Amino acid sequence: MNIRLFVIALLLCASSASFAQSSLKIAKLKYGGGGDWYANKTSLPNLIKFCNAELKMNINPVEDVVEVGSPDIFSYPFVHMTGHGNVVFSDAEALNLRNYLLSGGFLHVDDNYGLDQFIRREMKKVFPELSFVELPYDHQVYHMKYNFPDGLPKVHEHDGKQPQGFGLIWQGRLICYYSYETDLGNGWEDQSVYNDPEEMRRKALQMGANLLSYAFMIE
Repeated sequence: MNIRLFVIALLLCASSASFAQSSLKIAKLKYGGGGDWYANKTSLPNLIKFCNAELKMNINPVEDVVEVGSPDIFSYPFVHMTGHGNVVFSDAEALNLRNYLLSGGFLHVDDNYGLDQFIRREMKKVFPELSFVELPYDHQVYHMKYNFPDGLPKVHEHDGKQPQGFGLIWQGRLICYYSYETDLGNGWEDQSVYNDPEEMRRKALQMGANLLSYAFMIE
């Protein structure tokens, strides 16, 4: 199944009276190993709300949850993964995720602090032949609907490091984007959760909108 072509077809139908809002959905990834895959409960709903209001994306307002090894993952053009702790993919799960990404799916991994060593290890199961590479600031993902000439916005401090955006590239296509040392998903949360300045939240949401735009190939 070519997810990208499937999504484009849905978007082309968006102006039709028969188009159902629930036709286009995104999901949070549920994984094993003990890490809190369920973190940031308000982040995806807020990102969806922002994209629907600002970019008229017509995404179902309710996020789904999909397991790494489930065939249902092929129903989602964009899957978001977050957490603080351990991640473990079985061989079957790694193969399923690989097939999903090779067929046109897109995975956004957001380190919520503490995920880094585990996600790098597990994504090597998915793509032994690939390694995360830091994306240059002129990469398309930073210049879709919103312009980020200096790359990822910084949302939360942990180790005093600069935010970095890494990617897995397959045949010239970004199939997995990994946001590190920024807590992008925290910036999507309800303002009352972290009391972040509205300007910071908006930048985080705009970067998230760029990721969705890239995954949907809306330029």
